[in-house]
Parts: sequence; structure tokens; C-alpha cells
Amino acid sequence: MATKVLVSDLIYDVNHVPTNYIRPVSDRPNLDQVVQSFDHSIPVIDLQGFNGSMHFDVINQIGQACQNYGFFQVKNHGVPKEVIDNVLGVSREFFHMPESERLKNYSDDPLKTTRLSTSFNVKTEKVSNWRDFLRLHCYPIEDYIHEWPSNPPSLREDAAEYCRNVRDLALRLVEGISESLGLKGDYINKALGKHGQHMALNFYPPCPQPELTYGLPGHADPNVITILLQDDVPGLQVLKNGKWLAVNPIPNTFIVNIGDQIQVLSNDRYKSVLHRAVVNCNKERISIPTFYCPSPDAVMQPAPELIDDDNPGVYRSFTYSEYYQKFWNRGLETETCLDMFKTSSA
Repeated sequence: MATKVLVSDLIYDVNHVPTNYIRPVSDRPNLDQVVQSFDHSIPVIDLQGFNGSMHFDVINQIGQACQNYGFFQVKNHGVPKEVIDNVLGVSREFFHMPESERLKNYSDDPLKTTRLSTSFNVKTEKVSNWRDFLRLHCYPIEDYIHEWPSNPPSLREDAAEYCRNVRDLALRLVEGISESLGLKGDYINKALGKHGQHMALNFYPPCPQPELTYGLPGHADPNVITILLQDDVPGLQVLKNGKWLAVNPIPNTFIVNIGDQIQVLSNDRYKSVLHRAVVNCNKERISIPTFYCPSPDAVMQPAPELIDDDNPGVYRSFTYSEYYQKFWNRGLETETCLDMFKTSSA
């Protein structure tokens, strides 16, 4: 059998998971131990009242979710259903194109701002993940859109419209998180420098032995917030009180999680939480995370207003580019690299 670069092309040739995808016994999903009940899922916040009389109630809900879960879902978020349907549709179309067409976009160079790749970091990891992804940098959009694949023909238009809508949502959420910390609404916004935004179109093919591997293993996100769109196939799981909690898809909602930079800015009041993607043997899954980030030169540190005698500063100041480089080099084997940036007293 010829060597396949992408897992989505490999699946047509295998009835068993190849050895390079098999996790050690101590690091497998243990799918039978996952909490499935809808009663235990993460909070759903209605953003309808964000700009109205319910503003402070919404801010309070955001603060409670960040403090108790690190994750929440949002409805009435302002992103049109048509925009959501279009980006999910064109993503599926992309991953169903012939291998030769998709591979025109392939690269394992993380510095490329538009690239198709597989797993997480193929250069450093010992065990591969059951995922292919198309990564697109998308802010400012006019700097990158010409690099994006021109096939399928509607991909650039559909993805650009989606990116613009999700950026508007990200700015509202960042404002809400700022206020929930007792900071001015524009505090985090200003701390991010010129801002950065990128997204991944994730494709998780059916897997013959899902109990042996991951789509993505447990990890925390290095950025500010992640806004996740998923199709109707479950796969996301969040760690809560030592147990993995399945976050089942709710139509026309987004899942939001705070990343490491919110943990730093909040001086550990809000914690970025481990989450993972599992796969199944019957259905492919599409998920589209948007990563809202500081610009590379932005200096990250705890907000001075959140530091006092009882709450000394937990983290030193650093640039986001320094943080992201360490995150990328360590990969997802270590879950988080926040400890590398703590002050000596912490």
C-alpha cells in the first residue's frame, strides 16, 4: 500500500488503526467512563440581552461559566444560520475533494499561514491523531484571503463571511469577560495589541477502532478565547471535576472556551480547561474552531487591578509569540505550558 499523507485517505485502506495512531494503554479515551448526561453539560448563555436591560445578568453568567467551567455555549449570538450552514457545507466539500486536489494545500511548516496538514505537529509527535485540518489565518482578512484554497469555488467567500461574523462575536465576548472580572469593557481588547484570528477546518473521518486513538488528546488552548462550531456529530469532551464530560451538539449554538491568555490576564481567577476530541466508527465529523489571539508582539501579563497583597501576580510578562512558540514545540503531549511562565514566587 502506498504511503498516505492524510488520515482521510488512509481510511479507505484499513480495517484496523495503524500502529502510529495507537495510544499507550495508560493514555486512551476510556469512552465507557465519559459522562453523557445532558443534565451535566456546560452552561448555555443567551446573548440576546447583551446590549440591553439584561446586560449585567449576561455578564454575571459569563463570569460564573468562566470561573466554574472554563467553557460555555452561546445562543442568539448574531451569526446568521445561513453563514453557519455555508461554512460547514464548504468544509465538507473541501475534505471530499480528490486527494490530489487537497494536497495542493499541504504543508507541515507551522509558519505557513494557510496550510492543510494532519494530526497536530507531525514533526514532533510520537503518536499521530485521527484528524486532518485546513488552517486559515483570517485577520486582517485582506492580508490572507488570496492564499486560501480557490477550490471549492465558494470556499473563500463562505469562510470570509463566517470569519467576519465570528470576529464580531469574539469582540463582544472578550468585552463581557473583561467586565465579568471587574475590568473596563475594553481592557482585554486593548491588551491584545493589533489582534490575531485564525481558524481550522477540522475533519475527523470514521475510525475503525476509536477506543485506541484520539482526534485530539486533552489540551488547553494557548490563545485568548476559542469559538467552536461543530456539526451534529458528537466528539468534544471537557474535563470537569476529574471526569470527561461529553458536550453534545446543540443546533445553531457556539461553544466558547477561555484560553491560557485569559488565565494569565485574570491572574488565575479564570482557568483554561483541558478538552479533547474523540472519534467514532460510523460518522465523519466536522468542527471549526476560531482562535482569537493577541498579536505576536502583544505583551501578556496579569491585569494590575487583579493583583494585591492577597493575590500576588502569578505570571511574568511575555510576548504572545514567545508563548505560542513554546506551546507549539511542546505539542499536545504536555497539555499546557502555563507553568513555564509563572513567577518564582508563584
